[in-house]
Amino acid sequence: MKLSLCMIVRDEEEALPQCLKSVQGVVDEMVVVDTGSTDRTVEVARQYGARVYSFTWNHDFAAARNESLQYASGEWILVLDADEVLEPGMGLCLKQAIEQRDTLVVTLLRQEVGNHPNSLISRVFRNRPDIRFSRPYHELIDDSVTDILNREPHWQVVELPGVAIAHTGYETNTIARRRKQDRARTAMEHYLATHPDDAYICNKLGALYLDCGNFSQGIRLLEHGLASSPVEPSVLYELHYHLGSAYNQLQATTQAEYHYRLATEQPISPRLKLGAYTNWGSLRQEQGDLIGATALFQQAVAIDPTFAIGQFNLGLALKATGDLAGAIAHYQQAIALNPGYADAYQNLGVVLLKIGSVREGVEAFQQAIALHTQHGSPEAERLRQTLRGIGLL
Repeated sequence: MKLSLCMIVRDEEEALPQCLKSVQGVVDEMVVVDTGSTDRTVEVARQYGARVYSFTWNHDFAAARNESLQYASGEWILVLDADEVLEPGMGLCLKQAIEQRDTLVVTLLRQEVGNHPNSLISRVFRNRPDIRFSRPYHELIDDSVTDILNREPHWQVVELPGVAIAHTGYETNTIARRRKQDRARTAMEHYLATHPDDAYICNKLGALYLDCGNFSQGIRLLEHGLASSPVEPSVLYELHYHLGSAYNQLQATTQAEYHYRLATEQPISPRLKLGAYTNWGSLRQEQGDLIGATALFQQAVAIDPTFAIGQFNLGLALKATGDLAGAIAHYQQAIALNPGYADAYQNLGVVLLKIGSVREGVEAFQQAIALHTQHGSPEAERLRQTLRGIGLL
């Protein structure tokens, strides 16, 4: 089965190489539609063997996506954004999934780097003229897929196990992020003007307002989304998640807990709830409820033992309760899952010193300093000075 990568891009010369490297050997062709880049995006795409086409931007991401589909020659489509990468090892799983006779769509779990919920997205699908994107932003093929399944019920939508895509878009540099936010806000506000009760767009635009620091407008729109009917469980989850995060930042802890609890109660894949369990647990820990925090972090790692942040947070909670052996075990597990986890090394060093393992503790601190330095964090120098001050460096 021939697999075509279809992308839309604009001014993505920095992020694009990592994305295209992640699919080399997985896709058979790369189709890139440029919507008005002024940097080296087009040149970079061609260097990786992509065929590049131009599209006049019209504030409609779905239209641009659909333009890219017209140029694909494969039987299957993979859609990625420039700030996403396909996780190593997913290529084989993906190829096995599309070889199944009755598979129409493969949904992928996307892990967010930053304070946003993970999502299950339909990004791999058969190349059919009746599968097209809709909505101007956070565009989906779901509407057209539903129509097909109603007509041809033998088709199956399957889900790949594990995290398939890592998304770093919420951690891009300030200028690039602001540019993307402006484009997204314009597209969604245009759509909202004619679809004021669309819970999905209320959720996405409300979350964007929160990202931009406009809490009153964001909360108002998210609450309006909750009042809409009907609302799918996955959208309900995100509405409650974002409201929980907003009230948490506003230090309205009772309201934050209320929304995090409702988020975790939604009938969706447990893997999608990791963000709510994590944030709720951190809130409980900040309030001094160590038992409650530990229970929530334990729930997160039970859902996904490979969730490094969950292992780290559980280590923090156990350390606070005095369970130093448990804390060490979970810090080490977080490091095994993410060898570049500077904070895990640093906190491991603290606990090792507490139990008298000085040599091992200093080694953990040195690793933390090296990683903080690599990441350009001022924490490296602060940690050096602390260790010098107590005679360990």
